[in-house]
Amino acid sequence: MNRFKTIGGHCMVESEQKRIFDEWLDAHKGLFFKVVRAYAFTPQDQEDLFQEIAIQVWDSVPNFRGESSAATWIYRVALYTAMSWARQEIKREDGKRPLIGIEHTLIATPTKKDDRLIWLYDQIAQLDEVDRSLTLLLLDGYSYKEMAAILGISISNVGVKINRIKKHLARKSKEGVQHGV
Repeated sequence: MNRFKTIGGHCMVESEQKRIFDEWLDAHKGLFFKVVRAYAFTPQDQEDLFQEIAIQVWDSVPNFRGESSAATWIYRVALYTAMSWARQEIKREDGKRPLIGIEHTLIATPTKKDDRLIWLYDQIAQLDEVDRSLTLLLLDGYSYKEMAAILGISISNVGVKINRIKKHLARKSKEGVQHGV
């Protein structure tokens, strides 16, 4: 029996929601992984954040109207979820205990270790949440206009922030080369 879900006046059959969600997850696994990796640093935290993003994307399916691409929509949901999760994680840090025996659903495709990529993710992790989000969007080729829409800031602010991020990363890279890193 198909169940209907109503959100914000939109009605959707749950089987349709599942079909769309499965398509999005399959087509945009890399996007999910990039956001998770930029905001969570241990396997347990990455699993937690992945599940939280997946839940939020699932819940957002009935609200998607096609006014932007599915990737843009998913990025917006994933980034806002990750930023919120990161703020809450700071508050929860003291009470954390590892869960033993839980399988991880977020498994990165095995790739050859690339020290430059590791360095880049380390640098991205040190940025504030808006700059971190902008960096991920920039690396994925989003336009300044799309980035502004996703993050709710002006296009000129996007340009200024990206310029500062590039200068910061170039300086850090130069420092690393000078110190033999």
